[in-house]
Amino acid sequence: MKKRTIGAGAGSREVTVLGLGAMPFGSSVDEETSFAVLDRYVAAGGTFIDTANNYAFWHDRSQGGQSEALLGRWRASRGIGDEVVIATKVGGRPNASGLSFADTGKFENIEGLSAKSIRAAADRSRAALGVERLDLLYAHVEDPGTPVEETVGAFGELVAEGAVGLLGVCNHWLWRVERARSAAASAGVAGYEVLQYQHSYLRARTDLPGRRSPRGGQGFASGELLTYVEENPGVSLVAYSPLLSGAYVRDDRPFEDEYDHPGTAVRLAALRRVADETGATLNQVVLAWLIGHGVTPLVGASSVAQIEDSLGAVDLELSAEQVAVLDEAR
Repeated sequence: MKKRTIGAGAGSREVTVLGLGAMPFGSSVDEETSFAVLDRYVAAGGTFIDTANNYAFWHDRSQGGQSEALLGRWRASRGIGDEVVIATKVGGRPNASGLSFADTGKFENIEGLSAKSIRAAADRSRAALGVERLDLLYAHVEDPGTPVEETVGAFGELVAEGAVGLLGVCNHWLWRVERARSAAASAGVAGYEVLQYQHSYLRARTDLPGRRSPRGGQGFASGELLTYVEENPGVSLVAYSPLLSGAYVRDDRPFEDEYDHPGTAVRLAALRRVADETGATLNQVVLAWLIGHGVTPLVGASSVAQIEDSLGAVDLELSAEQVAVLDEAR
């Protein structure tokens, strides 16, 4: 499988251009199926797996951790080593069981990004995954109650100690990302090099409240964020939910409200035209387009058939004319 480098510092890693999201593994997707999907992804050359320490607390209103624990069991049973990069996230784990999404939107109900919380969460994640060093650790959700200097200092210490390789950030407002990166640079410690946001071919309306992380972060990759990545070569963009929960190909999965605008129909028409020309599925064209623009998409899969379809995007070569048709659709 094709590869690219994420990050620019000492902890930068070469990963495959298609990542695998492990959010439902061990909860809504059983262990046997999860292992089968992971095995197929790795057999195809995949080396980039994404999880979080709170996945999937909403499944049974626990504190989460099912996904990390399953990945740890899978790594041990398959003898997986450093060849597979596993990214995880801290900051959004509920402080107690029994909480809902609404509950975790309140500052006092999740672990946050204090120095104490970050270190404790990183230690738990390393133990669950069965690793000495976390390849990539994200700040999952915003924590306006903790000074940014404390947060970046704690992450920087983990990198300096060798407990973490590369740092990233998810769902934060871009101004907070830049503030944190500037604070890290001023302190002489490692900063965020990987940004993870929801991003797909269709454009979401960012003037609506939209889907937000707990405490009001930025979920969708805005035009401003995309420009920020383009103008900062050391920053990589990872896209979650690139296939919009199956909405491109399933009539029973309607697009969310953020995509209810005239531009959606125009871009869908362009997408269908390119899919017809290439003989690929709509999902494969979306993934190939993202990969071609330097974005690393994370695909979810609850069956081997689903990961097989996504893998078909890796070798899909869109012509310059087809890319222009997709890019220019308004």
